[in-house]
Amino acid sequence: MLDILAAPFVACLILTGIHCYLGIHVVTRGVIFVDLALAQIAAFGAAFGTLCGYEPHTLATYAFALGFTFVGAAVFALGRFRDRRVPQEAIIGTVYAVSSALAILVLSKLPIGKEEIEHMLVGRLLFVDWSEVVKTCAIYAAVASVHIALRRQFFAISASAEDARASGIRVRLLDFIFYMTFGIVVTSSVQMAGVLLVFSYLVVPAVCAMMFFRSIGRRLLAGWGFGVLASAGGLLASAAWDLPTGASVVAAFGVFFIGCAVMYAITGSLRQTRAETDDRDRPVSEAPS
Repeated sequence: MLDILAAPFVACLILTGIHCYLGIHVVTRGVIFVDLALAQIAAFGAAFGTLCGYEPHTLATYAFALGFTFVGAAVFALGRFRDRRVPQEAIIGTVYAVSSALAILVLSKLPIGKEEIEHMLVGRLLFVDWSEVVKTCAIYAAVASVHIALRRQFFAISASAEDARASGIRVRLLDFIFYMTFGIVVTSSVQMAGVLLVFSYLVVPAVCAMMFFRSIGRRLLAGWGFGVLASAGGLLASAAWDLPTGASVVAAFGVFFIGCAVMYAITGSLRQTRAETDDRDRPVSEAPS
């Protein structure tokens, strides 16, 4: 069993590493569903490539998925309006809905439509091999090098696009680079793990870490730890109870998120009670004569 789960577990570690970092950006920017939207665009691109006569899960369909994702990255970069009259999340949601519908329409014309829809949602994590792990790791390393080089600009934009623009940062160009590299990650991740699992890796570890920590470094370390624990729990549950691997890991993330939310609520109540107690016990200063 360990031999079967070794490659999927390493793949989960790689997914945790890159997606937790990107998730901190996404949650800070308030564009939670950008991952789902880009994932659906990638799935639509791959489905369209299959409709054009190419075999699924090949370099040709990957190129289709990547090309469609770059178009989505351009749309999201241009969709950040200065006056905020139209929230960027509204544009992301629209793109997600339309690309999902188009992917289903294309897949309905293929003899493997139902199977591909299932793979699109929950992936094929259990069947990941070492060659795919190495290829994905190389792609993520290239993306990571770009983000390391531009980390200050990316974090400045995530914190406040207006302040970043005032300081001379070219927000629209860097937004395009951010979403383009994000799209490269998502395109590779969706083929391996599916839309739902990729979204879980992006959002849940980052949100759980942000509940308890403020600094970027601590959030990253905590998020990576949360992702590893949820991945291990989901894979072990899948093997022990003969459950679908991708769905099991997503469910493990859900359990982990609920646990962190309950703990955060309890610690928050304790902090509030302690603060109220300190206020009551603090001596009242004598009024000046």
